[in-house]
Amino acid sequence: MQIKFQPMGIYQTNCYIVTIGNKEIVIDPGKGATNWVLENVENPIAILNTHGHFDHAWSNQELKEKLKIPIYIPKDDAFMLERDPLNQGTPPSKADICVEPDSTMTIEDIKIKFLHFPGHTPGCSVIEIDDVWFSGDFLFRSSIGRWDFRYSNAKAMQKSLEKVAKIQKNYKIYPGHGEATTLKEELRYNAYWINQVQNSL
Repeated sequence: MQIKFQPMGIYQTNCYIVTIGNKEIVIDPGKGATNWVLENVENPIAILNTHGHFDHAWSNQELKEKLKIPIYIPKDDAFMLERDPLNQGTPPSKADICVEPDSTMTIEDIKIKFLHFPGHTPGCSVIEIDDVWFSGDFLFRSSIGRWDFRYSNAKAMQKSLEKVAKIQKNYKIYPGHGEATTLKEELRYNAYWINQVQNSL
């Protein structure tokens, strides 16, 4: 597996291109991602969104039209692509596949899991490929996603943090913003963040 990434837009949202064999998967194409993606793919097969926020999905439709590939998004966030709930002027897009929570699928022989960790958004998910997590806005290096946005849910975030704490395998984590980390490293801070979320309830 080869992983390229480029921070996009004013929020420096990481757009990823994952190459396995001769096939590429685009993850979270934010604002301004189109040209960079087009310059760095030869055989793209899918666009995957970790969640529906504008800074992770801004270039969805443009890339879908140019590359003729489908959009996958967690089912509970699909509405965000069409309705622009944070009123950012996001170009609307429509998911081709609405992914059920905690689903495993195969896209052209590549096994992909969508692990559901709601709280930041209703459908917020980690995309697992082999021993790598693309964590979107659930886990960052030394931090977690905000739980105070419209459609965020503190109680759901608490449960997601409790859920991830039970995972014993270590994963390399490529987050939606900032630098890469590992699950083992981030679980060192898990109890702190659970407490922070609980205190906000």
